[in-house]
Amino acid sequence: MNIWFGQQLPAPLLPSAVTIGNFDGVHTGHRHILQRLAREAQARQLHSVAIIFEPQPNEFFSRQANRPLPQRITPLRDKIQLLQQTGSVNSVWVQRFNPQFAAQTAEQFIQTILRAQLNTRYLLIGDDFRFGKGRGGDFNLLAAQRDFETERTPSILIAGERASSTAIRQALQLGDVAAANQMLGHPYTLSGHVKHGKKLGRTIGCPTANVHLPLHRYPLSGVFVVRAKGSFGECAGVASFGTNPTVSHTPEAKLEVHLFDFSGCLYGERIQVTFLHKLRDEAKFDSIAALQTQIAQDIETARAWHQAHRDAEAA
Repeated sequence: MNIWFGQQLPAPLLPSAVTIGNFDGVHTGHRHILQRLAREAQARQLHSVAIIFEPQPNEFFSRQANRPLPQRITPLRDKIQLLQQTGSVNSVWVQRFNPQFAAQTAEQFIQTILRAQLNTRYLLIGDDFRFGKGRGGDFNLLAAQRDFETERTPSILIAGERASSTAIRQALQLGDVAAANQMLGHPYTLSGHVKHGKKLGRTIGCPTANVHLPLHRYPLSGVFVVRAKGSFGECAGVASFGTNPTVSHTPEAKLEVHLFDFSGCLYGERIQVTFLHKLRDEAKFDSIAALQTQIAQDIETARAWHQAHRDAEAA
């Protein structure tokens, strides 16, 4: 899969089948769009391309208005990896969403991006897609273009609910990891490099990997049963995602992972952390001793959860 960054492609493409969106989470609805794009591209002998935006438009406009950033499910690197795993697109174009891009009218976007650079012959969009300055472009405008065909996909329902990034954020915010994963169509996973922290975990008998994530507002917090992957293979564990109010006074959320029965060095390594089940909300404790007691209980509960699910899978 080719990946392009920026406002210009190296050269105009061969005739293309294109889809456009944030693809936050790359959930079941997104995968339906991508799979259909792949089928249409193959049938028409076109190059399949997904256009995504960084930052996402709602993040850009929130910064412009000095509003709190909206929550994001998936950082860019993880999103690209998920798009690649679908096997449905030949190329991903990461458009830098900046003031110049935001100022483009819908007509300019059609001419400069879809026609001049992507040589679009087929366009597939979600049923709520809007684009261009002031969100002036919609399906009707695209369908009126005579040199390429535009189709849209209906919403995908999972257990009677529309599979959407908004619904997944809400599920994660409520701690319903199972519902979020069902709508995602894959386990919710974040990845980052392990960096040095305060090393408090070592002093209380619970060493943790401090996983550095891109600075976004994520829709989950608390203590979770997790599974982690890295050069060490795969390991069960428990993780805290939040501000650690007992020992920290900074507002940035931190992901700290304790891997069961692991004693190696992870500094500098990139690991993937998959969230399986929420144990509890984040809490501020009166003392380090109280925190230590709770952590020991979290570890015991998480181990029991992992064992129960291993037993269920073996049955």
